[in-house]
Amino acid sequence: MNTIKRIAENTIVNWLGKNKVVIITGARQVGKTTLLKNIFGHSKDVLWLNGDESTVRERLEVQSVSSLQGIVGSYKTVIIDEIQRIKNAGLLLKILFDNFKGVQFIATGSSALDIAETIFEPLTGRHVLFHLYPFSLAEVYEGRSDFEIEQELPFHLVFGNYPDIVNHRVDAETLLSNLTSQYLYKDVLVWKDIRKPELLDKLLRLLAFQVGSEVSFHELGRQLQVKSETVETYLNLLEKSFVLFRLKSYSSNHRKEVTKMSKVYFWDNGIRNAILEDYDDWKIRNDKGQLLENFLISERLKMNAWTNPKVKSYFWRNYNQSEVDYLEVLKGEINAYEIKLAAKNNKVSAAFTNIYPDAQTNTITMQSFRKFCAIG
Repeated sequence: MNTIKRIAENTIVNWLGKNKVVIITGARQVGKTTLLKNIFGHSKDVLWLNGDESTVRERLEVQSVSSLQGIVGSYKTVIIDEIQRIKNAGLLLKILFDNFKGVQFIATGSSALDIAETIFEPLTGRHVLFHLYPFSLAEVYEGRSDFEIEQELPFHLVFGNYPDIVNHRVDAETLLSNLTSQYLYKDVLVWKDIRKPELLDKLLRLLAFQVGSEVSFHELGRQLQVKSETVETYLNLLEKSFVLFRLKSYSSNHRKEVTKMSKVYFWDNGIRNAILEDYDDWKIRNDKGQLLENFLISERLKMNAWTNPKVKSYFWRNYNQSEVDYLEVLKGEINAYEIKLAAKNNKVSAAFTNIYPDAQTNTITMQSFRKFCAIG
């Protein structure tokens, strides 16, 4: 099996040795540890510690310089996986950074929930943060022809881009089911002692059915028989655990534009389909449009995060129900994209172009996605 080089690798390597703690976040099983092993290879001068191991946690929670010296020893690089599992992790990294000069500390974490509250504040000015996503098509198919990638696209639309899935396609359905059941809820359910996994299940199924549609906290709360505030809390947790993301509506204050709604998408199509337990072949699916839209927008956001991070992403709709699937705004310039299964009716809404005549408009299909997904 060929190792797939991550786009993130060069960026992270460039920050090594610059007197910063490097923190890499990302959902479980997206390849954070594999990425670091590819960077450091078989170097014997790297200490690997796993915060999921109780013995490691217990030792690192004794946060005195003398105790930590017994762990760091003479290593020049120290990597701590699942840093959020360690109590006072931010203070730990601060002590390590301040007292062990010349040592490169790297931490990975699977939950922005814990990391945001316990790590960033103590490390102010001492760290750089990177986020790793499931594979992108640009990583998996670097150097491949348009035709080759088109032939593989239906697999990814159903099973997604998690590394283990991409590397073991024959077992994709079993692996995805295990991944979802074992890891998907882990970081969310332990956060603030949440005790309602059945509510989380129901919410995720509703959101999976509504991919690419505007969501209403009030309506979701009515269907789940809970307060809208509870729905919003759970949705925030799912975002911070890297399960899904929201696109906000774009408006320049035109009175006919929708301004307060959001659409929900999953970072990975496979996770979405695993929640619904729907692995039907692409050719017979009824949700092709939703899957293509979710996949291409998530691909675009993954690539922008590393290659064009200043871009702002939105959707657009007016009160007459005219809409544009996806917008990007950078330095006042607008690019509008319609995502279609085929190149029919391929014009962006006239209602949109009447308001934004200078916007660049594009239609993305299953045969014309290469540039949109930044595949070289």
